[in-house]
Amino acid sequence: MPATASRLSVFTESVIRGTTRLANLHGAINLSQGFPDFDPPEELLSALEGATRGPHHQYAVTWGAPRFREALAQKIHRFTGLTVEPDRHLVVTCGSTEAMMVAMMTACNPGDKVIIFSPFYENYAADAILSGAEPIYVPLHPPYFNYDSKELAAAFAQNPKAIIVCNPSNPTGKVFTHSELLEILHFAERHDAFIIMDEPYEHIVYDPEVHTYMCALPGAAERTITCNSLSKTYSITGWRLGYVHAAPEVITQAKKVHDFLTVGAAAPLQEAAVAGLELPDSYYTGLRDLYTAKRDIFLDYLRRTGLSFTEPQGAYYVLVDISPLGFKDDTEASEWFIKELGVAGVAGSSFFREPVKHLLRFHFAKNASTLHAAGEKLLQIRSRR
Repeated sequence: MPATASRLSVFTESVIRGTTRLANLHGAINLSQGFPDFDPPEELLSALEGATRGPHHQYAVTWGAPRFREALAQKIHRFTGLTVEPDRHLVVTCGSTEAMMVAMMTACNPGDKVIIFSPFYENYAADAILSGAEPIYVPLHPPYFNYDSKELAAAFAQNPKAIIVCNPSNPTGKVFTHSELLEILHFAERHDAFIIMDEPYEHIVYDPEVHTYMCALPGAAERTITCNSLSKTYSITGWRLGYVHAAPEVITQAKKVHDFLTVGAAAPLQEAAVAGLELPDSYYTGLRDLYTAKRDIFLDYLRRTGLSFTEPQGAYYVLVDISPLGFKDDTEASEWFIKELGVAGVAGSSFFREPVKHLLRFHFAKNASTLHAAGEKLLQIRSRR
């Protein structure tokens, strides 16, 4: 038969989703793929019931149902201060996964270069390759996963078309500071590059850290393409509702890409999700407090194992150093944790360009009872040390 596309040979299927399948096979507690085991807010559930009985079962407007985009525009304005016109600044997508691909294909021509911080969410490298772009990797240095300004300057000297920034970061939990984002903006302005922001964890930031919106910085709006989703903020990862927020000139082109990728996101879910977008500010304060408590539970167990880790500033992931346990590499460790302990974590090497094979990524977006159960299992590794 004919050969398949050669670009598919340079990356694998998702390691995260593969780990989930292995966890399911062995009945392990899944702390690999980042989805909650608790329900969304009651307001969303009630709205979903109503949406199933309404006139929302056919195609919505390709780039997003009007009521959903209006609510989304108002929510973005509430947190950024920017004026957002629903018809000119937004494209609704099937999750932030599609949003990122739309952004990449809108910003980049085949052969363009794209800066990616390493470690990175595994989709970024695949998105670049599928878009025909060439990744330039800039390391984030542990323990705090900060970048080196000279290394970033050297990457921009290669004249990239865009830089991807995940803030707060998956998998590190790093929250980029106001000054770091200003420096990235300065480089992007000097080299006339787009800044593609991936921000699904915008509301999961731990005191004293503060989330800074790149698009709201002076002069940033014209070159910032923000990719986001409702998945993490409202605990609806299965609804697959995301969006691209950018300048009108960018959105005009992004609409074309989105239209021919997926046509549109699910109409009933867009209708129901309006209830989430209209929740008061107290909901977001409560969300931060909820995840702070979950983080505290899980990190307490990690401290008791004696393993080292970097305390996340945002998002709900933590990278754990398993090198004292004597495994050949992180893949072997991940499989052992699943099969012997009954807790699934992702091999950290799937997030790094560098040959890093001593980390596992766990998430703590679970009920307290689940975290306690997982933590008790993790304590068993003390006997292996």
